Amino acid sequence: MAVRDEYGGTLEGASVLIIDDEPGMRHFLTKILEPRVKRVAQAASLTEATKLLDAAHFDVVVLDNVMPGKTGLEWVNEQRRKGFYADTILITAYADLETAIAALRAGVSDFVLKPFRTNQILGAVSRTLDRKNLRRDNTLLRRELHAGTAVQMLGKSQALGAVRRMLTRLAPLPTPVLFTGASGTGKELAARQLHQMSDRSDKPFVAVNCAAISPDRIVPELFGSVEGNETLKPGLLLLADGGTLFLDEVAQMPEALQAALLRVLEDQTIRPQGGEREIPLDLRFLFATNANLEKAVAEGRFRADLYHRINVVEIEMPPLKDRSEDIVELAALFMEQFSTVLGMPALRLDAETLLKLRRYDWPGNVRELRNLIERSVILGAFPEGFSGHGSVAGTRAIEDLDLVIQRHVLHVLDLCKGNRAEAARRLGVSRKTIDRKMAVWGEAGIDIDLV
Repeated sequence: MAVRDEYGGTLEGASVLIIDDEPGMRHFLTKILEPRVKRVAQAASLTEATKLLDAAHFDVVVLDNVMPGKTGLEWVNEQRRKGFYADTILITAYADLETAIAALRAGVSDFVLKPFRTNQILGAVSRTLDRKNLRRDNTLLRRELHAGTAVQMLGKSQALGAVRRMLTRLAPLPTPVLFTGASGTGKELAARQLHQMSDRSDKPFVAVNCAAISPDRIVPELFGSVEGNETLKPGLLLLADGGTLFLDEVAQMPEALQAALLRVLEDQTIRPQGGEREIPLDLRFLFATNANLEKAVAEGRFRADLYHRINVVEIEMPPLKDRSEDIVELAALFMEQFSTVLGMPALRLDAETLLKLRRYDWPGNVRELRNLIERSVILGAFPEGFSGHGSVAGTRAIEDLDLVIQRHVLHVLDLCKGNRAEAARRLGVSRKTIDRKMAVWGEAGIDIDLV
């Protein structure tokens, strides 16, 4: 997480372009900003500045309004039409109303009068970055809230352990990753965990469901659009800059987007719809599908070159039936969540119910389990096929967690015919842990025949 500075914003990690024809002013501004931000570039002319913008993306542009050939505001208006998204701070010696109105119309973020002190320019840059980050975070947060995204990948099964080990291996790398598996297996959760484990964790994670956006809207939604000075709309690719973009349901991606995305993957640049400028990006791409992409390529529904570009490393998410030992933990979590959110009494997760939950195949995977728990909390009982001796458990989300653990461990021991070493392996704990638990439960008079 970025640390807020004494000027009220977050300078660290920002890239700044200084445009001024006076060498002394450029060097002065560079000396102020360079120790506090990630990168500072200088341009002595508007032509040089345009070339720098073509080569790299900047968070903030500090621009002198009096430049040879044209004013800074004229240049900003020209660049906006091409696709210029950087927030701009205008430096001027003239504080007349006409200039202020023109700056507002051009979308200038702040106004600094000459002569100025160090803290004034630092404050302007800091405020500008703060507003920029706030706009981005608000946009992304609204999407997250609308999607109702979960954030935990729970379970200690061997199958899930293999996924976690692969995520650990891939976390420090920029390599694209393709998550495959049936619907509801947690592909997005795994992608989020990979992002959190990477050095991009303090930057945005933006998830896009390619099947949920209409084909005529998906390109501007991702790439942004330029329609005059007042309707510059950054797309999700630019909002995710520096972080991770997760594209789900890629098999349903429209053909036009497939071609555009291939170019982004190869060049790490985008061109907003209606814009003239290629905007450089720094993004890690993650993908997911529950379809057979090889079959889609063979049938001509998915580009072969794009498939080979995104399928560098594949992680197949295991179905819930292959990690049934995780069901106890997942059921307990969902029971606690829904009883709290819905304000309704939780149901008792007794041994018989847990055993029936573990024996079911779960074709809808974790999502189906989650829906079943929510429906059961609302109706006040489990469906007949899952009900045991449980009843409403009062205001507590689940019965005593130790009792749930006892029954689960004893059930696994029963499956392993009492072999504690094999039970420990299946549970993902040490043999000593099993021995210690059994000793405690034996002193408490727990009967192994409970499960």
